Amino acid sequence: MHTMQTLWFDRITAPKGAPFAEVMIAVDGEQLAAVDFSGYEARMERLLTRHYGTWKFTQKSNPCGFSACLRSYLNGELDALDAIPVSLGGTEFQRAAWQALRTIPAGTTATYAEQAQRIGRPKASRAVGAANGQNPVAIVLPCHRVVGASGSLTGYAGGVSTKQWLLRHEGALRDLL
Repeated sequence: MHTMQTLWFDRITAPKGAPFAEVMIAVDGEQLAAVDFSGYEARMERLLTRHYGTWKFTQKSNPCGFSACLRSYLNGELDALDAIPVSLGGTEFQRAAWQALRTIPAGTTATYAEQAQRIGRPKASRAVGAANGQNPVAIVLPCHRVVGASGSLTGYAGGVSTKQWLLRHEGALRDLL
C-alpha cells in the first residue's frame, strides 16, 4: 500500500517587474521537491505526482528556510540557492541533466549541446532539452540558463518572458535584447 507523502507548500511574492506574481515551492521534509511559478500549478502538481505518486500539500511558512533562500535570490543574492538540497525523481538521464544545470554559474548561459557534453552525452542535445522541460525545481536547478546554439532564448516551461527576466536578473542579458 502506498503511503501519502506530505509536502510542505509555500508561496513567495515576486519582485516588482517580474512576469510572475509568485514563486511556489514544495518541500518533502528535508529537500526541495518543486519550484514553479504562479499560473503553473497544474504543471507542478503533475511533476510531483510523477515523483511521489500520492501526496498532499500542507501550508508551512518558510519550510527548511528554503523560502528565505528564494527571497534572497530574488532580491539579488544569486548564490543563495547553491546549497539547497534537491529531491530528484526522473530517469537516470534526467537526473544527470538536472544536476549538470547546477554547474552553470549565475550570470552565464550554456547551450543544450554544452549541457549534453557536461553529462557525457554529446549527441543528446534534444534529449537534454526535453529533460530540462520536465525539471520540477525551476530556478534552483537553473534550466533558464540553457539557451539555443545561436544564443536564442528557446522555450521555457515557465514562459520565455520568465526565462528572459531570470537571465536579466542574473546579469546574463546585459548586452542582449
